[in-house]
This record gives sequence, structure tokens and C-alpha cells, in this order.
Amino acid sequence: MAPQRIETLAHLRRARDFMDREYARDLDVAAIAARAYMSPAHFSREFRAAYGETPYSYLMTRRVERAKALLRSGMSVTDACMAVGAASLGSFSSRFTAIVGETPSAYRAREHDDVEAMPGCVARLLTRPVRPAPGEASPGGRPGGTGDQGRTGDPGGVDAQGPPRVSRNGEAAAEAPA
Repeated sequence: MAPQRIETLAHLRRARDFMDREYARDLDVAAIAARAYMSPAHFSREFRAAYGETPYSYLMTRRVERAKALLRSGMSVTDACMAVGAASLGSFSSRFTAIVGETPSAYRAREHDDVEAMPGCVARLLTRPVRPAPGEASPGGRPGGTGDQGRTGDPGGVDAQGPPRVSRNGEAAAEAPA
């Protein structure tokens, strides 16, 4: 492996570790990219190439992972949402449902005795959310695994038909008939 590639991977790992530590903060790609000493666009491309998902997708998966642990401990859905740094309860619930396959309330209400009996390291491994590959059905039954109707999981992502249509005033344009 080329020395420059090793250096790039080290920078990406530093940024990923930053997301793991600071998941509850209001993070954007520019702030995370600064940790990797890269521009936001270059960082996003390199991160996706190295880890198979966008930085935003990785961050949201980590937030859902932490929220699952808080919900298992009995914390309310609203408190768990705020504790993991989600901006709104609606967005958090949608993302949680798309990744886990059930609503946060249903997850919280379900028994978790089997997880409680496991050592913490095993429980973290077995309860870690895993995103299905694009096109596969998610646990929630939606294709793509993100609940974004074919989008990449990143708010700035693109779908198979190209970038989203935007009208002149900046609002999303209506879909053209197929």
C-alpha cells in the first residue's frame, strides 16, 4: 500500500473516531472533514470509498446505536433523541425506524433481557445497526435501507436518476411523469 494511502486512511480514522466520540454534538461534514485535513467533498468521497457509507450515514448509524442502548435502559424516546444529538424527534424516529425496523417506542417497550444478560462488548456487537446495501429490503421493509426512497442516506445524496430536481426558487420540483 502506498504511503500516501496509509496517511489518508489514518486521517479518515481520526475523523471517524471524532464522530464516535462527539456523536451528540451538532456535527456537519465540514467540521468532520477538518479533522481529516481534507475538503468536505474530498473527505466525503474518500470516506465512502474506505468505509462503504457516507459520513452522514455513519454518524446517524452511530447515533441510532447509542439511542438503542439508552432506550433499553428505560430512557424516554424524546430524551434519547436529544441525548444523541438528533435535531428533531420526527427525523430521528424516521431514521431509527429505517435502520432498526421498528419505531423507537416499540423498541423501548420490547423486552431486552437477553441483551442485559450478555457482557457489554458482546451486546454492543450484536445490537449494532447494520445498513442493508442499496436495493435490499431494510428491516423496516423499505428498499435501500435508509427510508429515503432510493437516496444514498446523505441529505446531499443522489438517486439513480441523478440529482434531485430543484425549481428556480430553490424548492424541490414536482416529479415528472414517467
